[in-house]
Amino acid sequence: MRKKVIIMGAAGRDFHNFNILFRTDERYEVMAFTAAQIPFIQNRTYPAELAGPLYPQGIPVYPEERLEELIKESGAGLVIFSYSDVSHEYIMHRASVVTALGADFVLPGAESTMVSSRKPVISVCAVRTGCGKSGVTRFVAGIVKDCGKTPAAVRHPMPYGDLRTQKVQRFSDIEDPALKACTIEEMEEFEPLLRAGVTVYSGIDTEEVVRRAEKEADLIIWDGGNNDMPFVRPDLEICVADPLRPGHELLYYPGEANLRRAGCVVINKANSAPAVGMEIVKENVRAVNPKAEVVLTDSVVTVEGPIKGKRVLVVEDGPTLTHGGMDFGAGIAAAREQGAEPVDPEPHAAGSIRETLKRYPNLKNLVPAMGYSKEQIKELEETINRTPCDVVLIATPVDLAKVMNIKKPTVRVSYEVQDRDGRLEGVIERFLKKTSG
Repeated sequence: MRKKVIIMGAAGRDFHNFNILFRTDERYEVMAFTAAQIPFIQNRTYPAELAGPLYPQGIPVYPEERLEELIKESGAGLVIFSYSDVSHEYIMHRASVVTALGADFVLPGAESTMVSSRKPVISVCAVRTGCGKSGVTRFVAGIVKDCGKTPAAVRHPMPYGDLRTQKVQRFSDIEDPALKACTIEEMEEFEPLLRAGVTVYSGIDTEEVVRRAEKEADLIIWDGGNNDMPFVRPDLEICVADPLRPGHELLYYPGEANLRRAGCVVINKANSAPAVGMEIVKENVRAVNPKAEVVLTDSVVTVEGPIKGKRVLVVEDGPTLTHGGMDFGAGIAAAREQGAEPVDPEPHAAGSIRETLKRYPNLKNLVPAMGYSKEQIKELEETINRTPCDVVLIATPVDLAKVMNIKKPTVRVSYEVQDRDGRLEGVIERFLKKTSG
């Protein structure tokens, strides 16, 4: 008898773990995926074309709220936890639910779920969503290019749409994400790398994604989303920590695992974090990974227009504020620094945007850029246009004015990572010299 399995996920790590661990293994039968964190990703099917010959009907995806019911109905004896940026307390509550019903609860190890590459690999992960990982990835890519190498970024998948078309994705032009009907969340991750001249690969089938990337790159940069562990086996592991959330590096899964594995720990936002936060993070790194090289970087915010004295609607990066747990992002920081007055969008919020603000009451005087569907993008647009303000302060990596009709003046906020003392640059240059033979 095949052992029955349920995989708990959020459209990314879950599909990857299935492909690597279960797709061709006749000892197991995956009965279902469950979905959490991301809206609109449940009540669909992982298609047979991707699931393989053992699953001619595909595999259903259900809301995680049905987990207990699914275990009882299917007789599953094994539950695989396969998503990230969750507190240790959160994950053990899920483990308690599963084990109380008699099933085994498993966290797959990092090495058993990694794809190997024929090219050198640098991974950039983090301890939490919103640490500035994407900025570090762009910085690393820039150093690689300056050294005469061609990098390709392999991005943590975000298969929120048609799964069949998201098996392997390649983006090389700034217009590609819009042409391929990407969500705002995907655009936010892809476009900054494309503007930096870096080709981006993503997709559900990591093995094939890596093989495609190897054909045009001298080196692969794993750009790990949502603080997940690398899907590709790295030769150099970089982990980004956030001194604005000191202590979180030891409180979240798999952020702590990333910290413990890292050869280089980047403490970002050193220019804006209080000294006590910096010291707590440094002490925690020394405690769990004393061999890691620790480097400091600044997160430098740029406001592309005048906002002093103006009433601004701040639109922040969505995931940083929701499952990332931040109360604010670069937009609020810029408004405070520039002397602008953030306005409250909640009375004017539409549909799911209103629901998001109610779900996260810690978010004040800003709106998260939620855009996981066409309907939600329309609701975000409606919220922005309804809210009285002088300027819309767009602090998302993608320019929202290009993907929706904003009927007010807009000002972009961007950030880039700067190496404080050249040590991060030195880490990358030494690695390139070593891997070049």
